[in-house]
Amino acid sequence: MAGHSKWANIQHRKGRQDAARSKLFSKLSKEITVAARMGDPDPDKNPRLRLAVKEAKASSMPKDNIDRAIKKAQGGDADSYEEIRYEGYDPSGIAIIVEAMTDNRNRTASNIRSTFSKRGGNLGETGSVAFMFDRKGQIVYPASAGSEDAVMEAAIEAGAEDVESAEDGHVVWCADSDLAEVSAALEARLGEAESTRLVWRPQTTTEVGLDAAQSLMRLIEALEDDDDVQSVTANVEIPDEVLSRL
Repeated sequence: MAGHSKWANIQHRKGRQDAARSKLFSKLSKEITVAARMGDPDPDKNPRLRLAVKEAKASSMPKDNIDRAIKKAQGGDADSYEEIRYEGYDPSGIAIIVEAMTDNRNRTASNIRSTFSKRGGNLGETGSVAFMFDRKGQIVYPASAGSEDAVMEAAIEAGAEDVESAEDGHVVWCADSDLAEVSAALEARLGEAESTRLVWRPQTTTEVGLDAAQSLMRLIEALEDDDDVQSVTANVEIPDEVLSRL
């Protein structure tokens, strides 16, 4: 199975970089509301909602906030959100996928295009970079969850496809359609995960130096600052010595 890749550090910067916790909770609430409206309001009967609630709890979102987001969908007063994927490149040619949830497609498209342009990037057509990524389930555990062998054994028995272990923890990968089942099986063996989500996993990554990494992070942070943006992923690998200077 594969070794630890630094691209995960970029995918997870959002949780550390959000200036206001309320902004993060707003994005999580939106996902919970949409998931509850699209399926059963009971997380035990709605895999997408169950994963959204699990992710919210992992981010220390209060239970009252979670309950309000579910009730908003049940009450019928939830905004009509549309899920949209944007694809583009940063100034260095690094491929980027932006996932948004919006009640105004024109506003969001204009904002995303402007953000790419202002920071030297280029917003492409749908499908222009998605072929370089695979849609996967990602389950993150701290190093304290167990040894590399123990986590590997649990992951294999749970039906996972891949495990990446490093000093700071373990990343378990599975098919996107298997995420709810695999995460439940792992939780029974290893306890609660730090993060459980659907992500875009790069098929290959490009290593960058400090200047390119700084430029990329400025673009990613500007995109993530948009209230409509739910996630940003890039097919980049940043060496530890560069990452420590960002």
